Amino acid sequence: MVVCGDDTLAHRLAGELRHVYGERVTLVVPPVRASRMPPAPVAGLGRASAFFGRMSAAMARTAATLPDGPDDGPGAVRGGPRLLEITDLDEDALVEAGVAEAEALALVHDDDEVNIRAALAARRLNPRLRLVIRLYNRKLGQHLEGLLDQAAAVAAPGLDRAALDASTTVLSDADTAAPALAATAVAGTSKVIRADGLLLRAVERNPPGPGRVADPGLCTLALLSATTNDPAGTEGSDNSGQEAPLLLPDDADAAAATGRGTIVLEAVSHAGPDLPARRLGGRGAPLASFFSRRLRWSFAGIVGAVLALSTASSIATGVHPLGALYLTLLDLFAIGDPAVGESVNRQVMQLLAMITGLFLVPVVLAAILEALGTFRTASALRRPPRGLSGHVVLLGLGKVGTRVLVNLRELGIPVVCVEEDPEARGVAVARRLRIPTVLGDVTQEGVLEAAKIERAHALLALTSADTTNLEATLYARSVAPDLRVALRLYDDDFATAVYRTLRAAHPRALTRSRSVSTLAAPAFAIAMMGRQILGAIPVERRVLLVAAIDVAGHPRLEGRTVGEVFRPGAWRVIALDTAAPGDRLPDLADSRPAPEGRPPGLVWDLHPGYVLTPGDRVVLAATRRGLAELLGRHHTGGRPSAPAPWPGR
Repeated sequence: MVVCGDDTLAHRLAGELRHVYGERVTLVVPPVRASRMPPAPVAGLGRASAFFGRMSAAMARTAATLPDGPDDGPGAVRGGPRLLEITDLDEDALVEAGVAEAEALALVHDDDEVNIRAALAARRLNPRLRLVIRLYNRKLGQHLEGLLDQAAAVAAPGLDRAALDASTTVLSDADTAAPALAATAVAGTSKVIRADGLLLRAVERNPPGPGRVADPGLCTLALLSATTNDPAGTEGSDNSGQEAPLLLPDDADAAAATGRGTIVLEAVSHAGPDLPARRLGGRGAPLASFFSRRLRWSFAGIVGAVLALSTASSIATGVHPLGALYLTLLDLFAIGDPAVGESVNRQVMQLLAMITGLFLVPVVLAAILEALGTFRTASALRRPPRGLSGHVVLLGLGKVGTRVLVNLRELGIPVVCVEEDPEARGVAVARRLRIPTVLGDVTQEGVLEAAKIERAHALLALTSADTTNLEATLYARSVAPDLRVALRLYDDDFATAVYRTLRAAHPRALTRSRSVSTLAAPAFAIAMMGRQILGAIPVERRVLLVAAIDVAGHPRLEGRTVGEVFRPGAWRVIALDTAAPGDRLPDLADSRPAPEGRPPGLVWDLHPGYVLTPGDRVVLAATRRGLAELLGRHHTGGRPSAPAPWPGR
C-alpha cells in the first residue's frame, strides 16, 4: 500500500496500516525543507511556531519508521513503512513508489489540487487500484469519485460491482473530526453518527455520586478515567497504560465501575431532511437585522398615536371608524383639505394629526439610513456584542475550524471566532452566517479580550500550530481560570504533559485535547481496505469506531448469538440491519435520510440470544485493533489474509 501526504495525517495513516493492519506500506512525503520551511522570515513567536512545525514533522516521520514499542501488542509488525522523499508527486514519482503494483493508494496532501492530479495519474497507471483521496470540497469529491469509478470500469471491464464500489473513496479529515471537536467544547453534547436515516447518539456521562453507577443507556461503550473524586480524569491515550479509558467493557465491569464517568449509547431517532441554505444569520432577514430596537419602538409609538387619533376623531365627530382613520392619515401626510368651517373637534384632530406627521418624518429618514447601513455592512464581519456571555471562543478558521464552526452553529451554540488571516477559508463562512469574528493574532494581548474570553463558556483552540494553541490556552486560563478548554494537539505524549501541567495549575477547570489525525486516520485506513466506517467516537485521546459488516464469511459472527459475538475490549454488536438484501442501502454512512415509503432497516435494541445469519448485516462498535482483527487484516506472523467481499463502500 502507498500513502502520499505532506502533514501529520500521512504519518499517522502509514503507522495505522503498518502496525494495526500489518500491511507493507510505502510512505511518500516531500523533503522536510520543501514542505515545512516558511516562505518568508518570521519573527518572535512566528519563528518558534514554524520551528516547532518542522520539528513535529520530523518527529512524526521518525515515529512512523521506528520499531514498535511495548504498547503495540504481541501481534504487531516490527519495523516501519518504507520512506520515500519526493518533491513533485507526478507520474514518475508514482511509478517509483510502486503504484502500478499496489493494492491501494491514499492521497492525503493538504492541497486538493495535488491529490486530484495524482489520483488521475494513478488511475491511468493502475485501473484496479483502490484510491482513497482527501478532499475538503464535498461536491467536487462526489463528482471526482464518480469520474474515477467510471474510468476504472472502462479500463478494467472485468471488475465486479463490489470492487468497483470500493475502487474510489473520497474523505475529509475535517468532516471526520469536526463533530467530535464540536462536542468536546460543551459538556454533555452528544456524539452523533448518521446511519440509514437514523441518528445514533453516544453521550458522555459525568461521574455519579460515590457508590453509584451511571445510567448505562442502551449499552456502555467506554469507562472513562474520570471519577467522582477526580472529575478531570487523566485524559488517557493508547500509550497511557492503566490510566487509559477502558473501551467496550463487559456488563460486569460496567456494573462494578461505581463513581466513574462513562460514554453510553443513549438513543436513536429518525434523521429529518437537511435544512435548506440560510441567509443573514440562518433565519432569513428578520426585521431586527434592518432596524434598531429604538427605531422599532418609535414606529410603534407613531402607529399607536394614529390609532388613538382615529378613535378619538370617530367618537368626537360621529364618523365611521374607517372614515376617521382615512381622514387622520390624510391629515398626517398633509394632503387633506383644511378643516375650515368645520366643528372644533375636527379642527383639533387635524392639528394633532399634523403634529404627529412632523414626528414621522425623522423616523422615516432614520429607517432609510439604518436599512442602507445594514446592506452596506452585510458583507462585513460582525463584532462580538457587548453583553455576550456563555459562548464558545473558536480559534482558527482553517479547514477543521470551519467545519467545527458549522457544527456548533447547527447545535445552536453561540460562537465567537478568532482568526489571524483575513483571507482564511472560514472567514467567508463566518461572514455569511453572521458569526462575530475578531481578526488578529491570538497570542497578542487584547485579542482574546475582544472575543469576550472572560465571559465565555469554553475555548476551542484549533489552529494548526500546537504552540499557538498552547499559548492561547495558557493566556485564556490567566484571564478565566475555570474556563473549559479543548485544544488541538498532535503528539500524545506532549498532550499528556500539557494536560497534567494544566490540571496541576487549575484543578477545577476541565481541559481536553484532541488530535485531528488520530480521529481521521482510522477512517482512511478502513477505506484502503475497501470498507468504510460510519463514524468515530472520541474517548479521551483514544477513538472508538462504528462500522457496518456483512455477517457472511466471518466465522466470528456467522451462526453465533449477539451475546457470544461480544468481545470485551475489541468489538460489540450495537445494531442489526433488518432490511432485505435487495432493499439495503449500499452505504450506511450516507447522510441522506431514507427514501419515503422505506422504513429504516436498523434495529438497535437487540436481544443477546439473537442468532446472526449469513444474510444479516450488523453495525459494530470496535477498537482499531479489534476491527482489524475482525476483518482478518491483523498480522499474526505471516502475510495478512485478504479481505472478505464487501457489497458497498
